Amino acid sequence: MQYRFNFILGSVLAALIQISEFLMIAIVLYKFGAIQGWSMHEIGYLFSVITLSKTLYRTFADEVHHLEKYLVDGELDQILTRPVPVLLAIMPRNFRIMLGEVLQGGFILCWSMNGLWRSGQIDWTSIVFTLFIIVTGAVILFSIGLATATIGFWTTRIEELQTFTEDAARTAGQYPLTLYPKWMSSMLLIIIPVGFVNYVPALYIIRGELGPWVLAAVAAMATICLGASMRFWRFGITKYQSTGS
Repeated sequence: MQYRFNFILGSVLAALIQISEFLMIAIVLYKFGAIQGWSMHEIGYLFSVITLSKTLYRTFADEVHHLEKYLVDGELDQILTRPVPVLLAIMPRNFRIMLGEVLQGGFILCWSMNGLWRSGQIDWTSIVFTLFIIVTGAVILFSIGLATATIGFWTTRIEELQTFTEDAARTAGQYPLTLYPKWMSSMLLIIIPVGFVNYVPALYIIRGELGPWVLAAVAAMATICLGASMRFWRFGITKYQSTGS
């Protein structure tokens, strides 16, 4: 942020790039009205919630996503000598202010919820519930990222795996899971549970389906994912072998 022009320009460009991704779908929805019963505002809601959850996760734990460089360059050896948990030592090292993603996600979320409000689909409680699922979604995405990073203790290189478990899965999770084949939607709910970030809670919050128990289920899923990924991390770090550098 000391280089103000670069920071502002980078943030604006990041927001424009992210918005253009949603505009591609919005053009199709504007032409045909809906996709399998999901309106433009509803898909905008799904898109923005998972975007903001990802932004929250990557703001505070971006280095988890970049663990590979610690494994390849041997930086993890230095961290292991410090009297603090490795994860706590890594996470604050590169705090990111993702202003572009916040602007883009916040704009689409406000636009979507305004349209849903005017159509009578949501009320003020939906705002509170939405903030809640953005946080639980960030926990779920962090857990997926941490579990993926932990595999690096065996494979060292994890960039391609992250493309599948984080980037591709999150991109698929931006849209209703009913668009995908049964096997794929099941995978996005069970194996890589990005469906619990936005799709499952949205069924209740903006569509009135299922019931309020959905929010408890989402919180439980976030807790289970976090606990499982932390246990996997603690086991994985015992398998770490120094690069010798």
